[in-house]
Amino acid sequence: MIKVAMTSVFVDDVAKAHAFYTEVLGFETRLHMDPGGGTPFVTVGAREGAQPDLQLLLEPGQGPIAEPYRTALYEAGIPCIVFSVDDLPAEYERLRGLGVRFPHPPREQGPVLAAVFDDSVGNLVQLTQPRV
Repeated sequence: MIKVAMTSVFVDDVAKAHAFYTEVLGFETRLHMDPGGGTPFVTVGAREGAQPDLQLLLEPGQGPIAEPYRTALYEAGIPCIVFSVDDLPAEYERLRGLGVRFPHPPREQGPVLAAVFDDSVGNLVQLTQPRV
């Protein structure tokens, strides 16, 4: 069996992304290595033992490949990553209260309720909740 261990998201600023993903979204720091003067290597993941073997690498988004890719996704309104939540309306209100910008409130999209927000470090992120 093959399982996802780590995936990455390109960000404008790793330190700012780390603060947003931990302090606002509620992830925990899994790994933080600072090479001293270089770009830190930072991974985050879900708190409280949820998905303990899955990490999200906050990767520097500058460069000839990452920058055009991120810009194209953002300008097209395409989320770079999708997260699942148990109660999207409540999470939407919580995040809006913390100043997170959503282009629109949650909407039904086929079998899920979905909302997209700006992660403040160059990306759109989608939250989904299965409809029952």
